[in-house]
Amino acid sequence: MGDVIKFRRPAQRSRGNDRALCNSGFHKWKALPERRFDVKRGKLVTVEQCERCGKIRNRLT
Repeated sequence: MGDVIKFRRPAQRSRGNDRALCNSGFHKWKALPERRFDVKRGKLVTVEQCERCGKIRNRLT
């Protein structure tokens, strides 16, 4: 008899690269612990970094 081949879908991790999501604009933002204050607007500045690609953005809260 011949060998039995299992037909399984590949695992979620091995299907694609996480950076493909970031290239499409779907980042995974995580707030950094440092807090800054914008004196001109009187608001806190939250610094966020993407866990996948490392891109940094600032948000006023």
